[in-house]
Amino acid sequence: MKIVYIDIDTLRPDHLGCYGYHRNTSPHIDAVAKEAVRFDACFVPDAPCLPSRSALHHGRFGIHNGALNHGGTFADPYPEGPGRAFGNTYAYKKFVQVLKQAGSYNALVSSFAGRHDSWWYLAGFHEVYDCGKGGMEIQTEVTPTALGMLDRLKGKKDFYLHFNIWDPHTPYRTPADYGNPFTGDPVAPWITQDRIDRDYGNFGQHCAASRLTDWPSEDYYKNYPRVVREIKTLADYKRHIDGYDTGIRFADEAVGKVVAHLKKLGIYDETAIIISSDHGENQGELGIYGDHQTADLITNRVPMIVKWPGLKPRVDAGLHYQFDLTATVVELLGMRVPEKWDAVGFKDAFLAGREAGRESLVISNSAWSSMRAVIWGENILIKTYRDPVREFPEHLLFNRNTDPHELADLAPSMPERVHEGLARLQGWVDEQILKSDRKEDPFMRVIEEGGAYHLRGRLDRVVEHYEKLGRPDLVERIKARYKPGSGYWAADWRETGFLNRPMQGM
Repeated sequence: MKIVYIDIDTLRPDHLGCYGYHRNTSPHIDAVAKEAVRFDACFVPDAPCLPSRSALHHGRFGIHNGALNHGGTFADPYPEGPGRAFGNTYAYKKFVQVLKQAGSYNALVSSFAGRHDSWWYLAGFHEVYDCGKGGMEIQTEVTPTALGMLDRLKGKKDFYLHFNIWDPHTPYRTPADYGNPFTGDPVAPWITQDRIDRDYGNFGQHCAASRLTDWPSEDYYKNYPRVVREIKTLADYKRHIDGYDTGIRFADEAVGKVVAHLKKLGIYDETAIIISSDHGENQGELGIYGDHQTADLITNRVPMIVKWPGLKPRVDAGLHYQFDLTATVVELLGMRVPEKWDAVGFKDAFLAGREAGRESLVISNSAWSSMRAVIWGENILIKTYRDPVREFPEHLLFNRNTDPHELADLAPSMPERVHEGLARLQGWVDEQILKSDRKEDPFMRVIEEGGAYHLRGRLDRVVEHYEKLGRPDLVERIKARYKPGSGYWAADWRETGFLNRPMQGM
């Protein structure tokens, strides 16, 4: 089988036309979707970037593979352990390794491994191209390489090309001469001035009053003119969301080039095309503007569009983890899903055009927050285990069908539903710990080690920024809420050398 996986970083599905977005961000993706199975409720089990791709490639939850954070001990997967053979035993093989064992020739165009020092990501690939820019490249710098790889792959009976595009990720950097395709398009109606006013009174990284993690020099804004300093008005928000949507439209052009090249080579009809992402992007949801900090309907939900030769297009509304699709691909290739995978294939239902989603999902974020959420029926219950430098309650409950932007917290009025969700969540955790090799929960170990990487020792800079903005109200609230020794302040980490390392704020 010939397979092309297009991995567009930071792409939320509801900003694509095929998922109902009102702006024309994705004409080429939409054209593929018309010939594909489009999954409406696909979620990464662990977010954001590193944990998500670790889960996808290992076929295992972060609670089992160990990679949940962007720094510290748990930014690296667990080793297999004493039972490891000369290479990984089949039970622990990663997705691309299984493809290789099935006879596929595998090629990668991505700078992800270098960005996160995640070298396990390269396992199973015959060819790897890393442009060396760590995700700061734009698609025109790497698309020609992907097309060149297709030229070399076209004669092979079985191949897998994984093409990673970064343009929707901050800082929004689509070239200025590309213009703004959305000048005349309004923002989505759910975002209002009243909501922005409320959020402007809240604190936290990537909130309305402080859009960035590290507040850069004037040169930064000159280099990235699409980046908005703060969001105080609907006009600010429009400029901000135009930057994100323009990044999507620019990435979509790369998809169009890949599709056109497959057709030129005469292999389009026999090639499976998969389009997905590593996570979404909160754009005002839960008070976060332009980042991926939560375990929720926005950060963890991703597009999943699968054009598979011989299958009719349809929409699948079932609950799916993203890695369930890789397990399905393994089954479709006639291989056995490795025994240690948590991913569950649904080949028979996929071929028959039936839904075979899960009854519930548990999702997490340990790089920007310490959150887990459980999704079942119409509900999502979000539990915050450690304060993410935001004034979130411990529990948030939303109706995922009627409130996709998480505007109305139902937890105070529906305590029985909260208790049901908590029972489901704890039951899942207990079950996974019993299944794990180490009989521990690395999510809790991250908290013990100091919490999410992007919150460790960062609060001094947040306070300094609010002082420069003339926001003593926010400074006072922060200092009252977070005490020395809590792990949020620079002094809590200075002796470890942690703060001497370059910050990877995005």
